[in-house]
Amino acid sequence: MSEHTTPAPARATSRDWLGLAVIALPCMVYAMDMTVLNLALPVLSAELRPSAAQLLWMVDIYSFLVAGFLITMGNLGDRIGRRKLLLIGGAAFGGASLIAAFSTSAEMLIAMRALLGVAGATLAPSTMSLIRNMFHDEEQRRFAIGVWIASFSMGAAIGPLVGGALLQWFHWGSVFLVAVPVMVLLLVLGPLVLPEFKDPDAGPIDLASALLSLCAVLAAVYGIKTIATDGFVLAGLLPLVVGVALGWAFVRRQSRLAHPLLDIALFRQPRFAAALAAYALACLAMFGVYIFITQYLQVVRSLDPLSAGLVTLPWALAFVFGSLGAPRLASWFAPVRILIGGQVAAVIGFLMLLMVDTGTGLPWLVAGTVVMSLGMAPVFTLGNEIIITSAPPERAGAASALSETASELSGALGVALLGSLGVAWYQARVGAGMPAALPAPAADAARDTLAGALHAAGSLGGADGPLFAALARGAFVESLHLVTLAGAAVIAAACLMTALLLMRRPVATVA
Repeated sequence: MSEHTTPAPARATSRDWLGLAVIALPCMVYAMDMTVLNLALPVLSAELRPSAAQLLWMVDIYSFLVAGFLITMGNLGDRIGRRKLLLIGGAAFGGASLIAAFSTSAEMLIAMRALLGVAGATLAPSTMSLIRNMFHDEEQRRFAIGVWIASFSMGAAIGPLVGGALLQWFHWGSVFLVAVPVMVLLLVLGPLVLPEFKDPDAGPIDLASALLSLCAVLAAVYGIKTIATDGFVLAGLLPLVVGVALGWAFVRRQSRLAHPLLDIALFRQPRFAAALAAYALACLAMFGVYIFITQYLQVVRSLDPLSAGLVTLPWALAFVFGSLGAPRLASWFAPVRILIGGQVAAVIGFLMLLMVDTGTGLPWLVAGTVVMSLGMAPVFTLGNEIIITSAPPERAGAASALSETASELSGALGVALLGSLGVAWYQARVGAGMPAALPAPAADAARDTLAGALHAAGSLGGADGPLFAALARGAFVESLHLVTLAGAAVIAAACLMTALLLMRRPVATVA
């Protein structure tokens, strides 16, 4: 027996738990800002009269710049201090939200959405890396990360509900004002309850690497989103190829730097690689299927945005429950077994969506998404815990930024790939049953979207209209089934990879 024992990690104090509550709030607002603008678009369009291109940039520029700046902001927090960066980002987010609420032109709103994206990129890596340094006990840290994940889920869940209620009674700018008191609270309480952490030996940020990472992610995300909207066209493929090439140049540069933005050695750790890949594939599958579910609710089932949000609320609440329950499970079972079990449950949830139809499928949709969320929550919670603890504590900001960048890229890729698969099936089925009486413009609109098909069906006389509408709705549900099967296959592949990488027994060595 050794005379020396390793001291138990320090337990979190009440100040640490209060600090967790403070950093969970901006994370919730960050998630709300991803979706809340979509509800305001009709009213906003009538007042500001943006062009089609401006309307697209209002929605997309936020997520573009969040994704593009994550790696740089994660490293900046490691160097100047994570609390300092979080407070700077919170102040910028609150100020940009206030100005955005009173925008008088489309250009002004786009500029503020861009600033919100840059500020938002400071929130996720700063908050998770603070958790890494505030909670040293493994069980407490897992629960804290569960709270962190749950805050994003709650933001996504209540975003449509809060936005719908505000738009019912107030000006469209009110959807931005929600962030202001939250950020003021962060600025007041943050210096009191959040400790400061930074890497004392960090070198200067390599500006060429920061520029390469920004351009690589922006080009890749733009290309992926263009492919998701317009198919595999040159305008989407070219930026994607450029983004991949710049990403390769970025990775090559990191291997030669004394103080890289991205520690390439992390990818040689099976735990890190498996957790990051499982997290990314989960985002790919869930984002790809989610976009079809929202269209199913609002177009096939004709639910208003608020009602559709209520239908998806159990999904989000199940994710919150699973995120908070995963750390408790990890005290009884090995994390790798929980990850694999969660992925198996998620596959079952995906397959339950195959029971959704055009008329009576809502109970199956709610049940399937709840099972899916309960399965995916441990992948998000325990996976992120593995990701940030695989890196040294002083590099936690960079590791968490990499996790969030993988989430953004894979989510966009899921929309593009699974979306293209579903759209191709829908177009083939609708094209095969297109009524000869439809004029060419209406036929083209019907092939493009289900909403276009239902509008075209309304212009047909006799029995042709209802028959074509039923065919279009059925084609869309078939597309949902196909995308669901693809999502289940992605999660099943992630499950197999997790088992192969994390359940290998170490090779015994001979003394």
